[in-house]
Amino acid sequence: MKLPLSKYVWFDGKYVPTEKAQVPITTHAIHYGTSIFEGIRAYWNGKNLHVFRLDEHVKRFRRSGQFYDISLNFSDKVISDAITGICRKNKIKKSCYIRPFYFVGDYGINLHVTKKAPTNVAIFTFLFGDLFNKNGISAGVVSWRKFSDKSTPTQAKMGGNYLNSIIATQEAKRNGVDEAILLDHNGNVSEAPGENIFIVKDGQLLTPSLSSSALEGITRDAVIKIATDLDIDVVERKIKRSELVVSDEIFLTGTAAEITPIISMDSKKIGNGKPGIITKKMMQEYTNIVMNKNNNYSHWLTSVY
Repeated sequence: MKLPLSKYVWFDGKYVPTEKAQVPITTHAIHYGTSIFEGIRAYWNGKNLHVFRLDEHVKRFRRSGQFYDISLNFSDKVISDAITGICRKNKIKKSCYIRPFYFVGDYGINLHVTKKAPTNVAIFTFLFGDLFNKNGISAGVVSWRKFSDKSTPTQAKMGGNYLNSIIATQEAKRNGVDEAILLDHNGNVSEAPGENIFIVKDGQLLTPSLSSSALEGITRDAVIKIATDLDIDVVERKIKRSELVVSDEIFLTGTAAEITPIISMDSKKIGNGKPGIITKKMMQEYTNIVMNKNNNYSHWLTSVY
C-alpha cells in the first residue's frame, strides 16, 4: 500500500522534501530490524488539529530504544515540537496519522549495538481515516503465538518485533477474516497484530494482563481510564481462548484502529452480531475526547495551531 505522504518530513532535525530523506543500503535497521517507531493520531475538529496523548507517545518512543541501548539523540521536547511542527509545515487541517521513528544507521553488519551506534530520526505524516470498518469486523485465533519476554522485550515497539504481526496477519487473511488474534506461549489470549483486545462479559470489561505478552498500549490505557470514570468494572487478567466466543462483546484498541468492534470470532457471531452497548459507549466517548468535546480529558490533547 503506497502511502499518500506529506510533502515534507522531519529528518535528523530538519524539514526536508520527502524524496530527499534517504539512507544508504548499509543502514543497520534494514538488515536487522533495529528501528523504533510510534504511531500517533492527530484529529481535526473544524477549529484546530489536536495530537492525541503526545507526551505518552514520546516517552514510550524513547523507552523502547532503551531496551536495546539504541540512542534517541534528541530531547523529548525537540521530538514533540517536531511532531506538531511537521503538521504545521505541511499545513495539515484534516485528521492524520504521524509516524516518528529512529533507527541504527550506517553501522555495517555488526550485531554489537551500543549507545554509541549512529542513529537517524525521521517523522512523516499522512491523512488517515478509519483503519477498519467501525460497524464491526471478523477475527480469528491464528496458530502463531505472540513472542514473550523470554525471547525479546514485549514492551519495545521495535520494527523487528512486528514480523510476528505480519505472519499472523497473513494467516488471518488466508483464513478469510479481517484480523488475527494471537495467543501467548501459555495459550492465553494476548492481543491482535497491532491492537489490544477487550471483551465484555456480564457488564464487566476484561483485557489481557501484560504478563500475557500484551503491549501496554496507549489507547488501551485510555479505554481503561475512560471505563473507570464511567463506573464500568475493568479487570486485567489472563483470558482463556474459550472466553472469546462466549463473550457478550469484543473490541480492539489501538492508535490506528481506535476502537473497533469484533462481531465475529472464529466464525461465531458475538452477541447479536452488531457492536454492543458498552463498545458503542466507548467508541462515542473516545470520539468526543479526541475531538475536544470533553473538557475532562482536554489534557490528553496537544494543539497544533
